[in-house]
Amino acid sequence: MQINILESKNRLSQLVRLAQQGEEVIIANRGIPAVKLVPVSPASDTDQLDILAWLDKHPLPQVLRRSGQEIDDALAQERRGWD
Repeated sequence: MQINILESKNRLSQLVRLAQQGEEVIIANRGIPAVKLVPVSPASDTDQLDILAWLDKHPLPQVLRRSGQEIDDALAQERRGWD
């Protein structure tokens, strides 16, 4: 099924259902196919293990390793600045 962008906005829920049921849904821009809706496949245990292995080899920078409390404190400080 091919549908133009404008019409797809009004029928998005229906188009998502169709794609989840296996139907090919193409969204076109002025009659030219632009994107295809496809269902997301669930991550397998292998995928998750691969990600963990990659993270072991490529650790996050220290600046990204913050505790939940540090993040909460930073957000609270930002919000105080908005008042």
